[in-house]
Amino acid sequence: MLSRRDVLRGLAASTAVVSVGHGAVAQTRIASGEALVQSAGLSGDVAFVVADLRTGQILESRKPGQAMPPASALKSITSMYGLETLGSQFRFGTQLIATGPVANGIIQGDLILAGGGDPTLGTDDLNEMAKALAAKGVRGVSGRYLTWADALPYAREIADDQPIFASYNPALSGLMLNFNRVHFQWKRSGNGWALAMDATGQTVQPTAYTASASIVSRASPLFTYSDRGGVEKWTVASSALGRGGSRWLPVRHPAAYAGDVFQTLARAQGVPLPPPQSIGRFPGGSVLVSHASNPLPPLLRAMMKYSTNLTAEAVGVSASLRRGAGGSINASGRAMSDWLQARTGARSAKFTDHSGLRADARIAPVDMVTALRTLGVPVGLRGLMKPFKLRDATGRYMKSQPFAVDAKTGTLDFVSTLAGYMTAPDGTELVFTIMTGDLARRRRYLGQARPPGQTDWVRRSKILQSQLLERWAAVYGA
Repeated sequence: MLSRRDVLRGLAASTAVVSVGHGAVAQTRIASGEALVQSAGLSGDVAFVVADLRTGQILESRKPGQAMPPASALKSITSMYGLETLGSQFRFGTQLIATGPVANGIIQGDLILAGGGDPTLGTDDLNEMAKALAAKGVRGVSGRYLTWADALPYAREIADDQPIFASYNPALSGLMLNFNRVHFQWKRSGNGWALAMDATGQTVQPTAYTASASIVSRASPLFTYSDRGGVEKWTVASSALGRGGSRWLPVRHPAAYAGDVFQTLARAQGVPLPPPQSIGRFPGGSVLVSHASNPLPPLLRAMMKYSTNLTAEAVGVSASLRRGAGGSINASGRAMSDWLQARTGARSAKFTDHSGLRADARIAPVDMVTALRTLGVPVGLRGLMKPFKLRDATGRYMKSQPFAVDAKTGTLDFVSTLAGYMTAPDGTELVFTIMTGDLARRRRYLGQARPPGQTDWVRRSKILQSQLLERWAAVYGA
């Protein structure tokens, strides 16, 4: 007896479905998945799987076992890994610790700014901690002002194949601030520009003394970076500045950055501190002030919405450390691969990070779909995903769509992935993964900020994703 999948595979270019419109039965021809792939004209590989969420039956597939880069869709796996390992009540913490008592407003010992790996810690959070410290009557320290950042292993960057100025590829550390980004501003002033480096927040905008910028008369490169004397030094090409603007730049020494900013904020609250010093061994002491991040579910929801790579790495590495594995991003990625293989049998899973920023990560569509169904549903993954908007044949967002899709996108140069859940018009729940990638073209233009043909390639990939979703809604939910 032929299965439903066997029947679908036997269809050549279209499937006939019956729909009701204007009081009469109308015949509508729906292009097959293969026909849609061919019309997209994408170079490289296209693979997908769509399955019934309730039963797990694969309804349609193309190269289901081909392992491909998931890009940021890997954050879906990281979310499941984090929730299962750390729990929904987990919060990252940051503390101010005194190694001695407070006497006459002076800490009789050292003050330590101790990071707990919080990727969401912001300047406003540090400002509130400075206020709370002053409210306790603290007016200074007799010893040192220290920073501790060993709650997570240090990594200078997440991936080594990104542009040097990419703010989405900063360092990882146990003490982080503003997603480890510094705010660079420039404004035309006379015959030159006025420059500023700061740790801007919603309520305060302290100068960042651990970073500096200078302008060089050149056409390219856009930015250069060097690390001299504890200051991260950037040069920027004058031809790219215009009259004014701002952008975030990555921070490579986050503990020094956070320590410097807190020193400025504490001084403004009447608590002068000596220059910060980094320590590797966590000393004992009394906690004076604590700050906690949001619980894991809303933190992950924000990560999925804005695709924040640093959050993914902090959550993934924290989960691996909880399991006694992962002394680096790469080792932690392997630990997450082992976990997924043990939980679902996903033999294709080969992860090298948790954000998908590295293009050498791999997973097959069938294994991604299995994970979304068997692990994602119990932890409420769909509720953490962003509603997906369909695109029309020109690539523009549709004004309305007759069915709901919640998914995680993933985009690298010549890589585009979409993985998630959809509710067809008749209420049928589906789970899917669509992966496209031209790794040969990606390697050819590695390191270029805007590879030729990349924008059009990704646009056609996203149109194909929408067309496949429309097809599945019509065929399996009409």
